Amino acid sequence: MGKPKDVKRDGSPSSETKTQSAKRVPAIFYRTESGREPVREWLKALPYPDDTKRIGEDIKTVEFGWPVGMPVCRPMGRGIYEVRTGLTHNRIARVLFYVDAKNRMVLLHGFIKKTQKTSDEDLALARRNREKHEKGVQ
Repeated sequence: MGKPKDVKRDGSPSSETKTQSAKRVPAIFYRTESGREPVREWLKALPYPDDTKRIGEDIKTVEFGWPVGMPVCRPMGRGIYEVRTGLTHNRIARVLFYVDAKNRMVLLHGFIKKTQKTSDEDLALARRNREKHEKGVQ
């Protein structure tokens, strides 16, 4: 019996395995000029312990599987995408992001949906954060 194809003789993963398991777009938090990370702060403030875990799993799905479509991820226009997460207590979370020039998933804005349509204010905030990030704030 030989070694499986994805393991080298020394037991380390082969380059084929590393390629398959590598993040395609690693997630980073948008950082303001003052050093705040609004999405990280929002995640930490969520009321139920399972919320952060569920949202994190969906972000991870995008990191490893990019490009990802519905139901996890949806384009919102002008290069902004949303990660869509169903939470307990009939709530729905959204994390808006874009993929920057360094091929990173920049988490711009997070919120719990209160209406069926994502508000113009939420999209405008994500776009402003993107512009600041592109200008080299982070």
